[in-house]
Parts: sequence; structure tokens; C-alpha cells
Amino acid sequence: MYIAMNRFSVASGHEDVFEKVWRERERFLDEVPGFQQFKLLRGAAGEETTTFISHSIWKDEAAFRGWTESEAFRKAHGDARTPKGTLTGHPVFEGYEVVLEA
Repeated sequence: MYIAMNRFSVASGHEDVFEKVWRERERFLDEVPGFQQFKLLRGAAGEETTTFISHSIWKDEAAFRGWTESEAFRKAHGDARTPKGTLTGHPVFEGYEVVLEA
């Protein structure tokens, strides 16, 4: 099992806009072999930013890599734009192989 996450720093006051973009966008994840689950996580708000994480679970890293190279990925990300000022920087990717599950 492989977990892929992108960490987003969202400017304070723009959280609802960021969530709306994610709610309304098409993801196309179900078109890709090996996809298991997706969640958008919202962390505690700080003074200047709130952290959000896109969290997806895949059969294995190869399935995730297949997603990043697929037409479904291009369709999902082609029109996915957050309004200027929503993010305070680029998302940060983190990928993990699951070694223990309880």
C-alpha cells in the first residue's frame, strides 16, 4: 500500500475558497487502476495559514506513478486552479510506503 500526500499552505481567510475548488473539481481517480481512497484534510488554523493535505491511498507506488502519467491525471489537473492569493506557496509532496497496518 502507498500513501501520497500534498501539503498546501492556505492563506488565512481563504480556506472556504480552497475547499470549494476541491469540492467542485473532477478528480478522475476512479479511472485509474490501483486507486483506493482520497481525502482532503484540514489542519488547525494558524495566524497566517491553514494547512490542508490531499491524502490518497494506492495499491502500491507503481499505481500512484501510473496515475501521475495518465490522461486522467492531466484531465484532473488541467483546470484545477486556485484563485490568486489562496496559497502561500507551492504544495509539498510526500509519499509513503505502508510498512505496518493495525
